Amino acid sequence: METLHIEKTDTTPLIHFDSQTGIMTIRGRSVTENPLSFYAPVVKWLEEYKNYPKQKVVLEVQLEYFNTSSSKCLLDVFKKFAAISRSGTPVEVNWWCEEVDDEMREAGEDYQDLVGLPFNILTIS
Repeated sequence: METLHIEKTDTTPLIHFDSQTGIMTIRGRSVTENPLSFYAPVVKWLEEYKNYPKQKVVLEVQLEYFNTSSSKCLLDVFKKFAAISRSGTPVEVNWWCEEVDDEMREAGEDYQDLVGLPFNILTIS
């Protein structure tokens, strides 16, 4: 299975899902006006990856900001990781946020509660 790599832009985050190592990264800003078209290939890739996961999956999430329309699409992405976890593959989610960014910390906690997957809420120094 190919690694999924989508370069970061001013309105979309870097997506780097390495199928060989099981290390997945989402980093940057998600303020695109059409998040469905941006995240559709990500969700599709995860649906296929669920059939061929590594022994452990690590998701590194470091979002500076995401808009309301992106939040639903991000939830869909996290649901795919929860499905991978339910199928027996350990999934570690590291949710990075700045120490002073209470909103981003709370967003990570909310996603954790919504998908039933533990998030490690970590602070960027």
